[in-house]
Amino acid sequence: MHSTQPSLPRRALTGAFLSLAAAALVGCASAPAGLAKPNADTSPDALLKRAQAYWDLVKANDNLGAWAYEAQSKDPRWSLEGYLKKGGITYSHIKVLGVKSVEGSAGVVDIEMTYSAPLQRIKDQQVRTDDQWELIDGIWYHSLRRSGMFLR
Repeated sequence: MHSTQPSLPRRALTGAFLSLAAAALVGCASAPAGLAKPNADTSPDALLKRAQAYWDLVKANDNLGAWAYEAQSKDPRWSLEGYLKKGGITYSHIKVLGVKSVEGSAGVVDIEMTYSAPLQRIKDQQVRTDDQWELIDGIWYHSLRRSGMFLR
């Protein structure tokens, strides 16, 4: 009796081929960090829209929604749980004033805000500051300012 199933070596080769093809497709679909995908919008307007959406979520205290805009969300060393534990700062006013610069995969947005940190007994502090953004896989992500005091 003749079997309609492929022989074991043929099935193994077919499986290996499908695995390689899937790996090649995945490799083609993801660009290295910092490089834009061909259809990505890396313009200052795209950065401005992302920054406004991010700060709207922060002001609304929607940390779960804001996480999707954080560069940390793309770093396996960070977790959503850790991000949600940060906090203690509330914002009563946030205004995205405009894009100051875009150079390669780095962007800077000019913002003004009024914030409070009740645990530190800081209330209604007004500040105008540079907000750092970075381009990851063709999308702008909010980037924490690095400080010597707070190393990753």
